[in-house]
Amino acid sequence: MNQEELKAVFDKQASGYEAQQKKLAPIHEGLYFQLEWIFSELPQDARILCVGLGAGAELSYLAKRFPNWKFTAVEPSGAMLDVCRQRAKSEGFISRCDFYEAYVESLPDIELHDAATCFMVSQFILDQQERSRFFRAISARLKPKGILVSADLSSTVGSPEYQALLKAWVTMLHAANVPADAIDKVHSAWEKDVAILPPDELKQIIKRGGFESPVQFYQAGFVHAWFSVRSSGIS
Repeated sequence: MNQEELKAVFDKQASGYEAQQKKLAPIHEGLYFQLEWIFSELPQDARILCVGLGAGAELSYLAKRFPNWKFTAVEPSGAMLDVCRQRAKSEGFISRCDFYEAYVESLPDIELHDAATCFMVSQFILDQQERSRFFRAISARLKPKGILVSADLSSTVGSPEYQALLKAWVTMLHAANVPADAIDKVHSAWEKDVAILPPDELKQIIKRGGFESPVQFYQAGFVHAWFSVRSSGIS
């Protein structure tokens, strides 16, 4: 699936995306909860780059807890970005946000950021070199020692661990009342459109993208999350 096809998929899902994600809220809430502590030493007037943020859940979480922070929201799906913008307006923090319907690689020259979030995005980049270039585009927009928090699906596909996690994951989706046909679509998409890699391989991809060795701080099923610091000497 190329960028435009993927964008079209998310455009189509935008209207019901938040309701669907609420069914899996505990997974995301555990991740967002730890953002506050990972970012705790950032300046009071920090600027945060949110890459591929969909409907803006992490943006909302951070904006409520850090009332002086400003945000750059980057999302290629115009429909998703509209949902995100409306959320920022209704929750009262839209004045602290800049919105870009774009890919991070095509952002105009803007001021460097103190930190970035990138959740469930890089997994759709199948080529590993392109995936590292994606992370490099993020690192280029961070200040020296800027922090990246990223999350993606990760596992060693075909391994006994993967099979065990898959069984638990499917059970969880059924418990969340996700329709059976939707589960089948997820599995089909994973096979051809999602690059699920072992955690160590994904860490190396992030490092090649201009970051120091990532530290894993979270796992819920297949969802793994890391924080890492922009390497010195990145231009």
